[in-house]
Amino acid sequence: MILGATLVANDLMYNSVLGGSPVTSLQASYLLLDESYVAIDEAGSDEPVTLSDDQRRSVLYRVLSGALLYGLLLAASFAATGTYMAWIYQRINHDLRMTMMQKVEHLSLQYHAYARTGDTIYRVYQDSATITNVLQQFIITPLRAISWGLFGAFVLTLFSPWLGLLVLITAVPMIWLVWKFTPRMRNHARASREATSVLTSNIQEVFATIKVIKANQAEARALDEFNQDSKTALDNAYRFRLDILVLTTVIAVASFAMLIVGEYLMAEWAIGEKATYLGAVFTLVGFAVWNLGAFQSASGWFAGTGGSTIEVAYLWGVCIDLSVGLDRAFYLLELESGVLEPDDPSAFPIPVEQVAWRDVDFAYEKQIILQGLNLQADAGTITAIVGETGSGKSTLMSLLLRLYDPQSGSITVNDVDIRDMALNEIRGHIAIAMQKHVLFTATIRENISYAVDASDAKIEQAAQIACADEFIRDMPDGYLTELGERGSKLSTGQRQRLSIARAIVCDTPILILDEPTAALDAETEHQVLANLRDWGRDRIVMLITHRLSTIRGADQIAFLEDGRIMETGNHEDLMGMADGRYRAFVHAESSGSPRV
Repeated sequence: MILGATLVANDLMYNSVLGGSPVTSLQASYLLLDESYVAIDEAGSDEPVTLSDDQRRSVLYRVLSGALLYGLLLAASFAATGTYMAWIYQRINHDLRMTMMQKVEHLSLQYHAYARTGDTIYRVYQDSATITNVLQQFIITPLRAISWGLFGAFVLTLFSPWLGLLVLITAVPMIWLVWKFTPRMRNHARASREATSVLTSNIQEVFATIKVIKANQAEARALDEFNQDSKTALDNAYRFRLDILVLTTVIAVASFAMLIVGEYLMAEWAIGEKATYLGAVFTLVGFAVWNLGAFQSASGWFAGTGGSTIEVAYLWGVCIDLSVGLDRAFYLLELESGVLEPDDPSAFPIPVEQVAWRDVDFAYEKQIILQGLNLQADAGTITAIVGETGSGKSTLMSLLLRLYDPQSGSITVNDVDIRDMALNEIRGHIAIAMQKHVLFTATIRENISYAVDASDAKIEQAAQIACADEFIRDMPDGYLTELGERGSKLSTGQRQRLSIARAIVCDTPILILDEPTAALDAETEHQVLANLRDWGRDRIVMLITHRLSTIRGADQIAFLEDGRIMETGNHEDLMGMADGRYRAFVHAESSGSPRV
């Protein structure tokens, strides 16, 4: 076996081969691993010299060590470049996701009321990931493929203008075909992503309601719905990929047809030894006349040009999918919040003396919820908001938190419009216990102090006011007890009391409780309300409730109907109104019969 290579010695690798004498790159080249080497001196004479085994091994070791060093440097360079580019790509993706999450968090509830959670998750997690492929798939790879194809067409034109014309004639219908296919591919790409988004929403909803599904033995129904959504996603993904396959197949057939016609022409020219076009440019073409070598060279350029065309057609489909994904991702970034920060915010007034709604109108889309609403709540009082389901009670409180903004009218704190205040100022001075008692898989202490960094003493004080301290201390680890998913280890009443404690620990001048005692027994309810009255002597406490025992303990009752406050007063005063709406409401609630 011949194992050798002609190497030009350089000063870096060889400053000594025989006896340590310096040899420059102009003085010597060596045929390694043979019985001898030929030294070429500066005068051009050469004479055989026999190398000893030690000398041959020395040269071999030097060559191998240099090659190893070069290989290691090359590998390190590739690894460093690849790692750096991967970090850049993932960093861009991370920054986009963070920006999208920040945007979604600051969108008003008008967006979240209609958007499916799974769709938003898919946009943030999956659609955003397409940005990592933009640089590679949108720019680098297409630019390389297009440049190589155009250069191949240029070289073929130098061989013969007829070959360049053939490429042009083939390119025109290809471009027309891509143009006609693009809308269809875009529609299928969008349908594929939307169907997968629906599937993600289905998965999210199934796991969020798994208890209801199991309790109603609806596993088969849930699985059937998932199966249908999965098939729809599969069908749409298949249609889009079939579009890419059809397009690239047609482009490939056209490219092969171009190659066959071109090779026929080139074979005729090679047989006749026809001169190439502009034979003086043979330094680029390589041939002044057509022969076997010219035929093979031009065939290679034809194949390269056709291959680039097929690659561009495939990349076009990939780019369409990426553009649809980015369009869905940027959709969130382009949404207007609807609740905007003021340019020059006013300070939140402290101490709080009153909160007022003045001629407030609000609607979801075209559904009117509140109209001409007027209400005032003073410090040191408990105000109960009462009304039938859907009358706008929770919306009234959401407007106070600026989760929405009214279409007209104003909401003021000490006569300062809340739209003139910074959002974090408003929400930092108003605490709310939601009707849905959302707890997290964490300790009881962490759940109560979720919104603020509270001391142990404040956490325990809040739990005592909410009548939760006793059952917490009865648990194995007390305040350090880990709760299950969504607080599944607790009863509904216990979850409700923790939710109240979480709002109380914020120590804000305004407290909103949405159905705070719905799951409590009468004795616990009475104690919680008494504690709240004592705790809220200089605060504004607002209750949204249907429970009559809770309503009776309020200082002020506001009866809401058809988006308006129809009556205000305490329980005795309102019950004294013979034809009062509140009176009719109480009788209906007490008897369990619907209102007429």
